[in-house]
Amino acid sequence: MIEQGQTLPAATLSELTSEGMQTLSTEALFADKKVVLFAVPGAFTPTCSNAHLPEFITLADKITAKGVDAIYCVSVNDAFVMKAWGEAHNAEHIRMLADGDASFTTALGLDKDTAGFGGVRSKRYAMIVENQTVTGLFVEQDKEFVVSRAEAVLEKL
Repeated sequence: MIEQGQTLPAATLSELTSEGMQTLSTEALFADKKVVLFAVPGAFTPTCSNAHLPEFITLADKITAKGVDAIYCVSVNDAFVMKAWGEAHNAEHIRMLADGDASFTTALGLDKDTAGFGGVRSKRYAMIVENQTVTGLFVEQDKEFVVSRAEAVLEKL
């Protein structure tokens, strides 16, 4: 599992924008920026939709006021699902990034097998990334939702 002080692995994520499908490298997404990244096991799932994403939406202004350049949400879903999920929650201040094949999640060592639920998914976590280096990492234990909450991350900025 990636640790605080380590550089993010080279990988690509997808984003569906008004210009169409974009394939983005982690270098392009994280170089020369301070980013809060949070990951969820699945778009449109209960805790993710009812608490995790909405809290980051609500606190986006306070997070960016702490010198954060961008907030990214990533899930092992496709870019079409991530775009629809973001639109359903009015997440205009959060980039909704897809890790459709779980390659980024697996490279981080933050993958989990949910078997009948959906196969390989991401653990629930949040991280602070400065110029591609992880400066804060907050990984939830299974079935918990404490350390990756927007409020908890805001306290660490």
